[in-house]
Order: sequence, then C-alpha cells, then structure tokens
Amino acid sequence: MNRTAYLVDGFNLYHSLVDAQRDNRGAATKWLDLASLCKRFLPLVGKARGAKATLEGIYYYSAPPIHRSQAEQDRHALYMKCLRGTGVQLSLGQFKRKKEKETDVALAAKLFEVCHTGSAESVVLITGDTDLAPAVRVCQRLFPSLPFLFAFPYRRVNDELRQLAPGSFKIKARKYFQHQFPDPLVLADGTSIAKPASW
Repeated sequence: MNRTAYLVDGFNLYHSLVDAQRDNRGAATKWLDLASLCKRFLPLVGKARGAKATLEGIYYYSAPPIHRSQAEQDRHALYMKCLRGTGVQLSLGQFKRKKEKETDVALAAKLFEVCHTGSAESVVLITGDTDLAPAVRVCQRLFPSLPFLFAFPYRRVNDELRQLAPGSFKIKARKYFQHQFPDPLVLADGTSIAKPASW
C-alpha cells in the first residue's frame, strides 16, 4: 500500500492554467477536475515508490480573490464548491497583494502534519514555487523514508525543486484539457453546477 497525499498550491496552479489557456488559443482549462487529474498521476507515484499508489487525500491551498471583480470572486467561490463536492479538502486563507505567504505557511504546516502523523506514504506537491523548498528539506531530513515529489504545473518547472526531488514530473497542458469537469457538474447530493459562460 502506498497512500499518497497531494498538496496543491492553488495560486501556482491557477496561473499555470491561465498560461495553458493563453498558449492554446483560449482552450478551456479553468474548469479543472483536480481530483481526476491527481488520480491520473498515481501510477507515476507508485513507480517512484515501488508500490501501487492509492489516494490518501487532496489538500488545496488558496485564498478568495477579494482584490478582483465581483464576477471573478463569484466564479472562484463556485469552483471551490466544485472542488469540495468532489472530495478535495480546501484551506482558504486571506489574499495578500504582495505575496501569498499565508497560503505558503498553511501548506508547509500541512506537509509537516502529514509527515508526523504518518497519514501518507508518499507526498506530491503541485507547485513550482521554491518558497516551499526549506520545508521539504527539513521533512526529508526528519522523515528520510518518506518520498516527496513535485508535480510541476505547466510552465512551472523549477530546477532547484527537481534536484530536491529527482522523481518529480511535469503536468503538460493537454492534461488540463483531458481533466475538465462535465458541464454541468452534478455532485453526489444532486446539486447541479453549470460552468460559467466566460472565465
């Protein structure tokens, strides 16, 4: 058994989705089915660990875009409802204009919690942000048997992080297109959520 936890830097992933949409003539990316995408990469995680990987949990870190228009805030809230309804566990901090430090700290704290409690046997961080490198280094030293991987969002590959976790891999733009929520998305409780007309 190889229980795998995904820790997702929502800001880093969102900007990657924007890049992928722009680079592919506006093809939709932001209706991303994150749970489906994470499950798609479990075989890669299993290969790195040498044991079949199962999903322990997906933990998503972001903040409401209170500095943007009301329409953008509403779309963000709707997407958070979709993530929550498909099993993603959300941690939403407060947006800081200069740097999303609260999100970084929350993600690093969760990383230590997962390592300390032994709730997962592999950890995948979906980010290309080097701010998390110190926390990963400490966890690697304290928990040497626990594998850490980075899943680099499109156009977010980072050499420092790749050297830190050699088994890391890239998420290509086409994976975003292949893992979109249906429109509408029907949640387990019967709630139907339609994709915003423009995003």
